[in-house]
Amino acid sequence: MISKQLQELGKKRIAPYPCEGFLLGGGNEEADVLFVGEAPGRDELQTHKPFTGRAGANLNGFLKEAGINREDIYITSVVRSRPYKHDVKSSKKPIEERGNRTPTQKEIIAHAPLLDEMINQLDPKLIVTLGAIALKRLVGPGLNLQDVHGKPFCTRLLQLPSLESSKLVRGERQQHVFPTFHPASVFYNPTLATTITNDMRQLRAVLDSLHEQG
Repeated sequence: MISKQLQELGKKRIAPYPCEGFLLGGGNEEADVLFVGEAPGRDELQTHKPFTGRAGANLNGFLKEAGINREDIYITSVVRSRPYKHDVKSSKKPIEERGNRTPTQKEIIAHAPLLDEMINQLDPKLIVTLGAIALKRLVGPGLNLQDVHGKPFCTRLLQLPSLESSKLVRGERQQHVFPTFHPASVFYNPTLATTITNDMRQLRAVLDSLHEQG
């Protein structure tokens, strides 16, 4: 789907930043719905599949609750490499590990051409943004996830106008978007589990409606 040339470009553009690995995404390339997360974590780099760690288990549960088959969707992320930070665990002998972190705007811009091209290639009827980072990347900073989660809308997506650009601009593409919280958010706020479950049920209804429209 994504050319080797563009993949190599993505790796080159992310190289100056503290990120590791590279994961395009995974799923049904004929899917009508594209899920966009934040970035792969340690588990995803080991399995070479998106959402296979604890957050992935949560996502699978939410999808099952809503009657959505993971084999019917495609999943990718805003940044295709794992952003990391150095953590030191306290013990008799301190151990330094690489912990996950939120991608920076420069890292998001570095991999913007990959997400733009994937959307063009997949041409999904609906994009589901998982978390605030994905929502901001595709729609902009003007929306509060707390206010718009579970509510589908149509908008012109943000995209990178050129490889030399450092700023996303509004493109011409009109796209249906469905925002919800990132599956990992329940680790920090368990009450969001009910919210995400309800959002996914609403998503099921939206998908049924889109399929009826053809």
